[in-house]
Amino acid sequence: MKVTDSRRVLTGSSWRLRVETLTSADGRQMERGAIEHPGAVVLAPLLSNGEVLMIRQHRHPIDQTILELPAGTRGWNEDWQACAQRELREETGHRAQELTRLGEFWPAPGLSSELLVLYLAQALCPDPLPQDEDETIEVVRLPLVDLLAMARDGRIHDAKTIVGIWRAAVHLGLA
Repeated sequence: MKVTDSRRVLTGSSWRLRVETLTSADGRQMERGAIEHPGAVVLAPLLSNGEVLMIRQHRHPIDQTILELPAGTRGWNEDWQACAQRELREETGHRAQELTRLGEFWPAPGLSSELLVLYLAQALCPDPLPQDEDETIEVVRLPLVDLLAMARDGRIHDAKTIVGIWRAAVHLGLA
């Protein structure tokens, strides 16, 4: 497929909707939408006792309150680690003295360019920032081994949280 036309049709603060005309090798044309996204971080904030700081928040698109790892959108030119610390401070009230990058992944490559970068956050100390005005977050402490079981048996539905829990557990030799 070759992109023969591309136009931005809508812009938000952290995304841009692009519509492209694609032309196949045999000349057929089709339109496809794509969301340009600056990327986001996902954090597995691990306390020294093996508990993870999870968050519970309402997600408007699915009209449900869910349990998930802290995460947040990066500014278009923001440094990844700076974004990780900012989001950790906003959502959990803690700063990490140790951030270990556990990899990256695309949550929806057929729809968006969003890249998620996962960090294990350790040696946490209180250092809160105000939450975003559109977020009401409850911090919940749960043992990583319990979260691993919840990811395994389907009690956690959020994909970034499942990936984050599994990668943290593998990194720590628990899975």
